[in-house]
Amino acid sequence: MPPPLIIILAVFVFGLVHSWLASLEARAIARRQFGPPVDRVYRLAYNFFASLTLLPVLVLPLLLPDRHLYTITFPWVLLTLTIQVVALVGLVIGLLQTGAMSFLGLRQLVEPPDASPPQLVVQGLYRWVRHPLYTAGLLFIWPLPVMTVNLLTLNIGLTVYILIGALFEERKLLREFGEAYVEYCRRTPMLIPGFRIIRDADSH
Repeated sequence: MPPPLIIILAVFVFGLVHSWLASLEARAIARRQFGPPVDRVYRLAYNFFASLTLLPVLVLPLLLPDRHLYTITFPWVLLTLTIQVVALVGLVIGLLQTGAMSFLGLRQLVEPPDASPPQLVVQGLYRWVRHPLYTAGLLFIWPLPVMTVNLLTLNIGLTVYILIGALFEERKLLREFGEAYVEYCRRTPMLIPGFRIIRDADSH
């Protein structure tokens, strides 16, 4: 099997499992099987499993036969590295604005379940795009200073996965926040500030 096909298949399997485990349906099944206490550990277990299964996918391009495409040289490499640093900073800021401890699943371990309704975050980076974490991820993977066939294949696979994952998350958020999220979609692009490339949640 050609290396690019192996990589695409690995990304597909990872994305399928990852997206399903992130769904409300998967959480509901876990709650029925193990009871309400599972809510305290589900997010942390999900993140641990996702990180553990993502590592082989990221390493796979380095282990398979490959072909070099290009290398960005000085001084342009400084620009690509700057873009990647900006992406990492945006990722950290986005996590902080949504509650990093809750996102990682650590707060759920030490605090009782919050009975108050969830709050829709629309400030900070979320004022410009609905999914700044996905935007930061895309902004990080594409300006790689060295590109090979395997890395290009991985980037394409991850980009498709991010776009599909964003659509699934849109549906989940629409169910969770209803009309408030529809209105948010009307005024805020999904991934690119000022540019709509994917249908808004209210058209799903």
